[in-house]
Amino acid sequence: MNWSSKAWEQIIPIYQKIIEMPFITELTNGTLPLEKFQFYMLQDAHYLDQFGRALAIIGARTQSLEDSLAYIKFAEGAIVVEKALHESYFESYQLSEKGSIQPTCHHYGNFLKSTAALQPVEVAIAAVLPCFWIYKKVGDHIYQNQKAIENPYQKWIETYAGEEFGIITQRAIDISNRISLGCTPIQQQAMTEAFVTASRLEYEFWNSAYVLKRW
Repeated sequence: MNWSSKAWEQIIPIYQKIIEMPFITELTNGTLPLEKFQFYMLQDAHYLDQFGRALAIIGARTQSLEDSLAYIKFAEGAIVVEKALHESYFESYQLSEKGSIQPTCHHYGNFLKSTAALQPVEVAIAAVLPCFWIYKKVGDHIYQNQKAIENPYQKWIETYAGEEFGIITQRAIDISNRISLGCTPIQQQAMTEAFVTASRLEYEFWNSAYVLKRW
């Protein structure tokens, strides 16, 4: 069994908790209150800036030129492509400014940036993987289970359930597995711990939007 499969086994309870949480079930049904989705989008705009920076740091630190280019492209996707999606939602929901970063986003973003800058690069690669993988899995889950004929959040759903995001996600998984092959069991365990921590923060990020958690 490769590293990613073992790591995913560790977060199955977290992932199950995510797809059962009110934010995701109501998003699936198209009944999520607008205020909660607005909070989520505003915080996600802050998050993408930080996620993109973490990816760029990883790109600068990897030994392989191919991997370096991959993470630079990932960073571009986070900052440019996904930001364009947010801007369209900002217009649709009359949001003009991102506002202040709130505690969960602050915590998650700083975890990723500090890990990318200070931890071994293989650990950093593992830490950013849940944002790809869990989002893809959740996007697919929502797409397959949605009931609303006209879901107001359809564009968001289609972005993360789409084929292009799936290709990017698989690329990140493949790199993680290849990098893990050159690691000792202790190093692989450190990768898994970072992966699990980031997965927990994925849950907390959505939950913070549902409860509108502020400073």
